[in-house]
Amino acid sequence: MPRLSIAVGTMYGGALDVAEQVKPLFEEAGYEVDILEQPVLADITDSTPDLVLFCVSTTGSGDFPGNFVPFVRDLQTQSPSLSSLSYGLIALGDSSYGDTFCGAGRRLDELLSDLGARRLGERLEIDAMETFMADDAALPWVEAWLASEQLPVNS
Repeated sequence: MPRLSIAVGTMYGGALDVAEQVKPLFEEAGYEVDILEQPVLADITDSTPDLVLFCVSTTGSGDFPGNFVPFVRDLQTQSPSLSSLSYGLIALGDSSYGDTFCGAGRRLDELLSDLGARRLGERLEIDAMETFMADDAALPWVEAWLASEQLPVNS
């Protein structure tokens, strides 16, 4: 059974709510799913899940939420090779912040790519100004992502 880790970066719980809402879709598709509310680098380097979904909100001026800062700091300082990592990314933000909209998700995406990780599909950016309930955008995106045939599936 393929294993999916959902790494959550959240300040007020919105990204965690998205993770909890999409988890059953992956389970129905045959994945064993872990939600990581306090992700650490070892979660993606030592145990190497088949797939990682990052659900990350943006705070302040494009900043990472507090629970996610140690993870990003370790990525930056240790610069591990992530060439075996396949991931997806759901970024939450508020377009009223202008240039920093979904800044944390965009920065994470760039950092993961620089370390050799391979994003499967497009990054989903959810705008709080347009979408009151983030899972309204996340659920159809995950359904399409699962149907894309590029994800590891239970065979």
